[in-house]
Amino acid sequence: MNYINNRSYDLVVFDWDGTLLDSTGAIVKAIQAASRDIGVTPPSDEKARYVIGMGLREALMHAVPELPASHYDDLVNAYRKHYLSGDHELTLFEGVEGLLQALQAEHRWIAVATGKSRLGLDRALGHSGLGRYFDTTRTADETRSKPHPQMLEEIMNQFAVDPARTLMIGDTTHDLQMAQNAGAHGLGITHGAHPVAALKDCQPVGLVGSISDLANWMKING
Repeated sequence: MNYINNRSYDLVVFDWDGTLLDSTGAIVKAIQAASRDIGVTPPSDEKARYVIGMGLREALMHAVPELPASHYDDLVNAYRKHYLSGDHELTLFEGVEGLLQALQAEHRWIAVATGKSRLGLDRALGHSGLGRYFDTTRTADETRSKPHPQMLEEIMNQFAVDPARTLMIGDTTHDLQMAQNAGAHGLGITHGAHPVAALKDCQPVGLVGSISDLANWMKING
């Protein structure tokens, strides 16, 4: 791909849950229900929201640290049961498909870097119908979990795009810290899992409140 001089980013990488899909509440409820299923005290909403974006097993270990290590497989399975029972009813944030269409029309590389598993992301892409917009995707069971930079570095290497021309968009500090660790730029969106103050602490190039705001930000800064 030839760089277009009047734009800043040739590669735009999205987180999935809480960024494109309005799934934060469902994830929190599934973590809490799974905890009750196996007889441990469920984490608070705040604690459950914090781990969104990590790989599933790592997230549950942070959310329910008192659980013996030998029981985390049971917790993972219980979480999947609860989340998958309703994931087909979750909706994209308003404007997502239009944004992806615009980025694609501008001949940018578009990717997903997510804490979901490959099976989970493929299921979500199938439900949403968005798979055709992404040039590549990476999941936490294929690489190191966020905020380790591996999944973002692999995407940049795949398209030979410099970190300075890569924008990582996400709703959690894990997304923005991954961008920092990879030398890329991070843009926070505040309609997801982590509070505005925490996102600001990661020194993103900007913060937006919605997909509409993101589209406008890209027109001016992207």
